Amino acid sequence: MRREEVLMEALPYIQHFHGKTIVIKLGGHAMVDQEMLENAIRDIVLLHYVGMRVVVVHGGGPEITEKMKALGKEPQFVGGLRITDAETLEIAQMVLVGKINDGIVSVLARCGAQGVGISGNDGNVIIAKKIANQKVKVGEEEQEVDLGYVGEIEKINPELITTLLANGYITVIAPIAIDRAGRSLNINADTAAGEIAIALNAFKLINLTDVDGVMDRERTQVYRHLRAIETEDLMTDGTIAGGMIPKIDSCVRAVKGGVPFAHVVNGNKPHTILLELFTDAGVGTMITE
Repeated sequence: MRREEVLMEALPYIQHFHGKTIVIKLGGHAMVDQEMLENAIRDIVLLHYVGMRVVVVHGGGPEITEKMKALGKEPQFVGGLRITDAETLEIAQMVLVGKINDGIVSVLARCGAQGVGISGNDGNVIIAKKIANQKVKVGEEEQEVDLGYVGEIEKINPELITTLLANGYITVIAPIAIDRAGRSLNINADTAAGEIAIALNAFKLINLTDVDGVMDRERTQVYRHLRAIETEDLMTDGTIAGGMIPKIDSCVRAVKGGVPFAHVVNGNKPHTILLELFTDAGVGTMITE
């Protein structure tokens, strides 16, 4: 398309989205590849300057694992689930809050926008409780496993976020929560992004990942639009599997909780956020109720 055609196609979307809140979950290789991260941040800054109120939630699992090994602590998994003891939680906070969160805010500044980094601890934004013991299969036996300092979200208090947005800041949130006794808990970033989107009455939730969206079983075609009920069938037949499950669960919960649109987009390709939001065809998967 010619440049002027691209701009004219984007215009009605820009008009419609102006003033709306959008929650973007940064994940995948964008968290470890600086060029990919900066591409995503430039898209986010553009959304901010065309009038959208942007909240960024980020993960950081691979970097936590890397830091643990550098400090001489071997990550512990049981049945594929990470065990988070007190030392692991401290390392997670160091990486998520002290490195990744701060790094995203720095890139925002280089791209000409003001960001504020917080964790779910700040202002009691994310209240969680320790997750119950999980049943996992180890060999031929099923065991109950205590995952340690891992939480499930009880409540989102959005007041701090809305105050920052109202004052023109892009808000960057690390997935560390606090329980009612004041103890920190590590939480799933996909889940956090969905719950925050619901609490903010967001217009859109976007989950950046390493694939082009929800794909068919042969992995040759992307579903451009799915209804929430259709994703349940795709999980049942194994089309949606592995690491895609928590992302789709988060999207489905968001749209059922009042968020009109949720998207799964490949964050490894440049400007996919803009192409998904501002073109008729889109480039990822859009999920609606």
